[in-house]
Amino acid sequence: MSTQSRSPSGYSTWRLIAEELRREIANGARPVGSRLPSEHELAERFGVHRNTVRQAVAGLVAEGLVESRRGSGTFVTQGTVLVHRIGARTRLTDSIGPSSSATAQLLDWAIEAEPEPRVIDRLRLDGRPALRLEAVRAVDGTPVSRATSWFVADLVPGLPELFERLGTVTGSLRELGITDYVRSSTTVGARHATAAESEDLELPPGAVLLVVRSLDTLPDGTPLSFGSTRFPATRVELDVEHALIP
Repeated sequence: MSTQSRSPSGYSTWRLIAEELRREIANGARPVGSRLPSEHELAERFGVHRNTVRQAVAGLVAEGLVESRRGSGTFVTQGTVLVHRIGARTRLTDSIGPSSSATAQLLDWAIEAEPEPRVIDRLRLDGRPALRLEAVRAVDGTPVSRATSWFVADLVPGLPELFERLGTVTGSLRELGITDYVRSSTTVGARHATAAESEDLELPPGAVLLVVRSLDTLPDGTPLSFGSTRFPATRVELDVEHALIP
């Protein structure tokens, strides 16, 4: 693979190199404990200056995928990946286990009289407003998700204040008398983080996100919320399992 200082699409070459090395680590071609090739070897492989390689490796260090050991080189680390199981009633707290703690930060909220068409369609709003929540969730202090969620506003009066106080959607809904809700649909995609997402999730530029779009309903099928949650691909693995709802 030979590259120039910037790809034809305008994407920085160091990010392309980091992405290729990230892919090799993810698929097992570079197992935990293995040493990355030297800067000179990588520069020759990709046809770039060593400074470009150095920037790519620094990005992987920032993600926790590799670590530099003075005098020895750069090695693939064990890393800690959260396996988040998404089922009909699975919550994030169910995935992290008793030895870890989850926290949430409300970034912003607004009542939208005219949300985007897909929100209107999925929530069957029919002219009713939607409540939009923006939040970051962390596990043991490390950000693991950045979510944008729309709720049917008249079903969740006071939700932002409750969420800010309790730090959990499920607990906040319970306070409002909604004791149960289910995941009705889930779609998963991937893309690179925006600058704002990288800042919120404490990620290096160009990090890959898993993007989960979901619809939650009340047990009788009434739409409750529709949202997009972005997970850092280096920190979270998704296990989507939809069981039949009794």
